[in-house]
Amino acid sequence: MIKPLCPYFGQCGGCSFQDEDYSQQLEKKKERIIKTLKITDLQVFSGREYYYRHRMDMAFHPEGLGFRKRGTWYKIIRVERCVISNEKLNQLLTEVSNFFTEVDTFDVKENKGTFRYAVIRTPPDDSSISIVVNKSSPLLSQAEEKTKEFASLTSAQNVIITYVPPNRDVSVSEEYSVIKGREWLHEEYLEKKFWYHVQGFFQNNHQVAEKMHAYVQSLIKNYSAEDSLLLDLYGGVGPFAVLNAQFFKEALIIDNSPQALKAAAMNIKDNKASNVKPMLLDSKHLNQAQLPRPRLVVADPPRSGLHPKVIKKLNELKPEIIIYVSCNINQLKHDLDKLKNFRLKRTALFDLFPQTPHIETVVELELGK
Repeated sequence: MIKPLCPYFGQCGGCSFQDEDYSQQLEKKKERIIKTLKITDLQVFSGREYYYRHRMDMAFHPEGLGFRKRGTWYKIIRVERCVISNEKLNQLLTEVSNFFTEVDTFDVKENKGTFRYAVIRTPPDDSSISIVVNKSSPLLSQAEEKTKEFASLTSAQNVIITYVPPNRDVSVSEEYSVIKGREWLHEEYLEKKFWYHVQGFFQNNHQVAEKMHAYVQSLIKNYSAEDSLLLDLYGGVGPFAVLNAQFFKEALIIDNSPQALKAAAMNIKDNKASNVKPMLLDSKHLNQAQLPRPRLVVADPPRSGLHPKVIKKLNELKPEIIIYVSCNINQLKHDLDKLKNFRLKRTALFDLFPQTPHIETVVELELGK
């Protein structure tokens, strides 16, 4: 056991591994994957132990910003600095906390109040703050004016005000207004630029995420074929397809988010990936796509894993290779058991979330002979 770096450890509901040496954390995660998937060989990729995150959703506190208290969902622990967030994020945390003092903060038990969250995002060359407010608050107009004043002072490149209903505990919404800058953020993987929406998903550990993309590309290169299709399921803004389309005749991104696919179209254009096509479709309706047999499939689903209809379709399509990126090891095991036509070839752990129990696993599946 070691002394935690964070003074809020044990109170904050976030990190739970800071009292363990980092090598021990990695070993624990490695053992969990080996035991769950019943494998003997596993590659491990890691990066910074601290100051790695470039997104935090922080709740408003009467004296600044904070996180939920461990074991008490309705209480907020005020935080002056977060040791797993990068330096730019901590700078913006200070700016928000110093400006929004004595504001009308939201009470999650009473579903009343105005200021709910500050979503701070600080990828390497960009930054945004989304001030999330209760759209039913009688003080909404005052909150908007205060946010506009803050936007004129902050070092954040983009400031957004986001409106959410009082009865839903969310920090993103389709109802928002850009106060400063734009609604799109960008960062680079493997020398290609990717746009994504401030309200959307993107990996929040740039260093390890880029290692993951490099690893996946090293696998995909082995199956390049100028007459074949790369299918990117749950593809989001398209990094897997755009980075690897060069090895195939065509790459197809399938996702059910119009917002994500708008970004994907921007990424296709900016990276001159003319053989990549986005398709707005829920992956569970893969039958409607009338696809040729893809040689290779990349699947990066949410924590709920592959939809049963997706598993059924993959068993029917029989691609030569499936690369499955998972943030839920138990669901991954469940899905692998259902992909009956495939065998596990390689497994890798990417520690995107040091100091926490979360695990990102990449498996390469090969069609059985």
